[in-house]
Parts: sequence; C-alpha cells; structure tokens
Amino acid sequence: MNGNGVCGKTTVNGKTLNENGVNRNGVHGNGVHHVNIKGALYPIKSKSRRQRWEVKPSEMANNTLNPIRAIVDGMKLTPNPEKPMIALSIGDPTVFGNLPTDGAVLQAMKDAIDSQKYNGYAPSVGYLQSRQAVANFYSCPEAPLEAEDVILTSGCSQAIDLAISVLCNPGDNILVPCPGFSLYKTLAVSMGIEVKLYNLLPEKSWEVDLQHMESLIDERTSCLIITNPSNPCGSVFNKKHLQEILKVASRHCVPILADEIYSDMVRCSSPSMASLSSDVPILSCGGLAKRWLVPGWRMGWILIHDRDDIFGTEIRQGLVKLSQRILGACSIVQGALEQILDSTPQSFYNNTIGFLKSNSEICFSELSSVPGLNPVMPSGAMYIMIGIDMDHFPDFKNDVDFTERLVTEQSVFCLPASAFEYPNFFRIVVTVPEEMTLEACARIREFCQSHYRPPSRDSNDLDQ
Repeated sequence: MNGNGVCGKTTVNGKTLNENGVNRNGVHGNGVHHVNIKGALYPIKSKSRRQRWEVKPSEMANNTLNPIRAIVDGMKLTPNPEKPMIALSIGDPTVFGNLPTDGAVLQAMKDAIDSQKYNGYAPSVGYLQSRQAVANFYSCPEAPLEAEDVILTSGCSQAIDLAISVLCNPGDNILVPCPGFSLYKTLAVSMGIEVKLYNLLPEKSWEVDLQHMESLIDERTSCLIITNPSNPCGSVFNKKHLQEILKVASRHCVPILADEIYSDMVRCSSPSMASLSSDVPILSCGGLAKRWLVPGWRMGWILIHDRDDIFGTEIRQGLVKLSQRILGACSIVQGALEQILDSTPQSFYNNTIGFLKSNSEICFSELSSVPGLNPVMPSGAMYIMIGIDMDHFPDFKNDVDFTERLVTEQSVFCLPASAFEYPNFFRIVVTVPEEMTLEACARIREFCQSHYRPPSRDSNDLDQ
C-alpha cells in the first residue's frame, strides 16, 4: 500500500493484478481460479484437462467371459471337405428345421400382432394378464402362484441375471453345478461374485455330490443354483434327491435359484423344486425357449416362491427395480402368452419328448459299444454327455484336441466339456434329425477306431 492506504498495481509473471490479487481472467496470482458472484470473489478448483484420448472398457466388461466362446473361438475348426458338416454342438432346437413349434403357438402370435394392442411399452415386469397366465399355468397346491409372484423377462437368461443380481453382492459367492451351464459364471464373475463349483457324479446319473456341495457353503454364500433338468448333462433329479438338496439349503439358510428352463422336457417323474420346499425360498427361472421350441422369441420368467415370507417385500421390490433397468420381454410375445399356454396341445409336448428320447437312445446305444467312449444315458432336456478314456487316445492332449480333430477328420462338431469346466467329456445335442444322428454316430465310431489304443500288457501286469 502507498501512504494513502490505496493498493498499488502488482505484477505477477508479467500480469497486472487488482487489489484482490486477481487478474482480469479471474486467476489469482497464486494460480487459483476465482468466480465473481454478486461482487464477491470465490475460489474454484482448477480442472485438469486430459492431454490425449484414452477410453478404456469397464472392469465389468473386462471381467465378462463366456467359457464356451473362449474355448470354441480358440479351436481350429476345419471340416473335412469330403464330408458334409454335422454340428451336434448348438443348443438351439430350431437349427435343422425338424422341430417346428406348434401351429397354435404361431396362431397366438399372429392374433397378438393383428390385435394391434401390444405395439407399445409394457410394464417392466410384464403385462398383468400375461403374468397371471404364467401363474395359472405353473401354480399347484404345494406351490401356489399369483400374478405378483411372476416377473417376465427377456428370455430365461435375463431371469437368471436378475435372480443373481437381486440375491448377491460383490464379494459374495454362489454355488454352481459342475458340469453346468456356463452363463452362471459369466454373469457372476462380471459382478464381482465368486463362483464355487460343486460336483455332479456321472456314475450316479449326474446326481449332486451333496457332501461336497455342503462343504463349500460359508457365511458369504448367497445363492445355490440347481439346474434340473440339466444342461449339459440331460440328467433329471428324482423327488428324493431334490429333497436332500433342500435339506442342505435349509440347514444353512441359503436360498435357491432353480434353473428349470427344461422343466417337463423329461422322460421320468421330476417335481419342481418349489413344490417340495417347506421353508427354503426359491426363485424359479424358466421360459418359452425350449419346451415351446422358440428360443429366439426371448420370453422368460421368474417365479417367486417365498416360503415363510423370507424374501419379504425387499427381494420383490429389488426384482422390480432391476427389471426397470431395461424393458425386457417383447410386448407382442407377452400379448400372445396366455393363448400359447392355454392352446398348445399336449400332443405337441409328447411328440417333442418322444423325438428327444428316441435320439438319446440312438446315441447311447451306438456310442456305448465304441471302445474308449462312455456315454451317460440322459433322462431329460436335449443333451447327452459322452466320457472319453483319454488314456486310450494318446494322439490327443485333451477333450478340446479330441473334438477339434473330430471336425477335421469327420466333419462332426461336438462341444468339448471343458467349456463346462469338466474335461474328458463331450456334449452332443440330440435335436438333429434321426438320419443325421445315425450318420454322426457312425463317423464318431470310425474316428475312435482309428485312434484308439488298447491298454498295453505291461500296464495290465502292473494293475495286477
């Protein structure tokens, strides 16, 4: 200040500052930006500017991995040009055109379109009338359902996604069957949820190893996934075994996610998990995809079986909130849903089951007599698992190598069970036409005969 108490001009780095030490650009002498609000100056934090573009995928994206795609995309699949390709790997019953849906199902869709009532947005949980139709279809005295117990989703995959999302937090763990459907792990790991694999036993028609499953449960176990009927095994649990599973869940107070997309596609009696539960709450996931042979229509659902009001309003509201992230299920299919469920004839279901049973028996019979292969007879769904005695096939390192060479030499593609984290097996889809099934089995036999090596005499002596 000068002698009159007036600020003189101050220069910092060649810039003139006013009496508040701020230049005309609002920058203080010490480099702090200020903003003028009604004559008063307030400091504001200086924003750093990015010097270059750097856009990276999220952690969720980086943690998302489909084990099937990871293995199949890494395989060298070059079919034999002298033999037409037979793909026994795709779990889509529509691929070969031999399993069309029923005319009543198509007519329901046509009527829904012609009505022009379902061209707009549906509620995030689905139309009330459509939810009630699903509830009526699956309700039974042991496990009654109302519309409020049903949430419609974009296929069974979204139903599984919502169920895991509502039950689990990052750092929790879920119990998943091994071998099992790969989507469970894909979804869980992307959310920061640990996956613990419990064993299925091929020598017991793929029943759960209950002791192993129970040993995996701890205080962070938030969900037990039961797949019945099974993908990839084609197994079906009987009533007694389901009750044993429920006892384990009850002892440890762990809710169950029941993946029942293949329910009723069985050749034996197998009740729903919910119909047997007295205290374990269950989220049952299903849809139109497999039983009605329309996987591309993307119509699934969650059935909320809340024993003893354990889920209460919080889990229900959580599912509603999660369903609002996207408007999932197609409105036109929702509009057709009641007619589909009411009008599909029992003969359609019976014909589908009969075809799958016949093809399964063909595969089992044809491949049981092939040296080095050990098929496990299925009881439901659309699959059969074949064990490989790798010791007798020294030309191959593992099941991936085995199935890759099967494509190269015989133009038959079976999915290696390493995709389901269960090596030395492969999965066959039994939806292909019967003549192709027979041809594929003949080629697999020829392939195995050319590579099979019997046990040596020395190894037999050692065994004795």
